[in-house]
Amino acid sequence: MPQPGPTPKSDWSERSVELSSLLARAGLGDRAAFATLYQRTSAHLLGVVLRIQRDRALAEDILQEVFVNVWRAAQSFDAAQSQPLTWLTSVARNRAIDSLRRAQSQPQLKTNVIPNDDEETDVYDSLADDAPGPLDLLSRASDVRALDQCMQSLSAQQRQSVALAFFDGLSHAEVADSMRQPLGTVKSWVRRALMSLKNCLESAVQRDTKGAGS
Repeated sequence: MPQPGPTPKSDWSERSVELSSLLARAGLGDRAAFATLYQRTSAHLLGVVLRIQRDRALAEDILQEVFVNVWRAAQSFDAAQSQPLTWLTSVARNRAIDSLRRAQSQPQLKTNVIPNDDEETDVYDSLADDAPGPLDLLSRASDVRALDQCMQSLSAQQRQSVALAFFDGLSHAEVADSMRQPLGTVKSWVRRALMSLKNCLESAVQRDTKGAGS
């Protein structure tokens, strides 16, 4: 008879220990433990999905798919390799990314810049100047809808790469691995996306400033 996975690390929080226990029990077919796991983590995982798939209805559908996967794969969770919430977040992120791939027609970007996989310069460095950057403008934008509108102006690949890099905190290499694309291509997408976002958010901030002064 299968036994629960490895004992969690002693420095884990009480929540991590509880989630690890719930995953181990769910892996043995304990539906009550799985229901408790859902209650404890569904809000967090929905937030993870929404950072990638911004349509809430679709995100909620994806969340259900995530928990179907978790139920099937709970026994594969290894407490010696990662904390439970990290593992669950990875499952949710990958499912959300897969949903974007299925939804998009994967158009080829036309660009005059030839991606260079050996490029050492960080794409963010090429955008450095004295003007506010995209993140500064974002923090100053009074209407969150401005960010949504600016994000929607990007291509599907640019939107996905920026979401992974900024909202999920992945490195360029991790983004490239998640999207199964060359590193140079991802850097080009992020560079162009940041430039587009900067211009779009600058316009939004200017509109906000004019509106406040009128």
